[in-house]
Amino acid sequence: MNWDTWCLFSGAALIVILIPGPLSLLMVSNSLNYGLRRSIPAFAGGVSASIGLLTASALGLGALLAASEQLFSLLKVLGALYLFYLGWQSWVAAKAQRHPTADQTPLNPSASSLFAKAFALGASNPKDLLFFAAFLPQFINPGTPIHLQLMTMIATWAVLDLCCKLFYGVGAQKLAKHLRSERGHVWFNRISAGLFGGAGALSLLSSRSI
Repeated sequence: MNWDTWCLFSGAALIVILIPGPLSLLMVSNSLNYGLRRSIPAFAGGVSASIGLLTASALGLGALLAASEQLFSLLKVLGALYLFYLGWQSWVAAKAQRHPTADQTPLNPSASSLFAKAFALGASNPKDLLFFAAFLPQFINPGTPIHLQLMTMIATWAVLDLCCKLFYGVGAQKLAKHLRSERGHVWFNRISAGLFGGAGALSLLSSRSI
């Protein structure tokens, strides 16, 4: 991959990654609830999901999904259900903060739990596979070794993805003094619940087009 093509790919990838989505919302929520350092496993989980989807698309899974209506629909429903589950968790958290009990203890999820939740959310959207399957070939030169180009693009995407997730996490920390108040935290979790639920509904209602 030459320098000009790499720059074009990096610029296009950065624009796509910066568009806020459910995973960005989860990064912000984790940073507010547990702090930036404790949220690093979640950042790693989200990036790992992107690497997995990119690799799967490069290996042809995106083409398989495009050809199989049943498989695509199944994965889309599973992804939507997971978004509904995250919305329910956020709503329960808001309710618990609005009406705390005497024996309530702060949640302290393990690093593996944070990683798994972010990975599951990042990997649960079959449209990402279709997007990558259509996006990657635009920057591939068939006259040079393809696997080296794919490795370069996957590594570049992973670095940009991690930087953007850290950007959202740092931004959340800057707003923490406003959102960590009892009222601010309750409303943030309520809004998060609505956004996760809305994303799940849109996923179910949308077509399979990229």
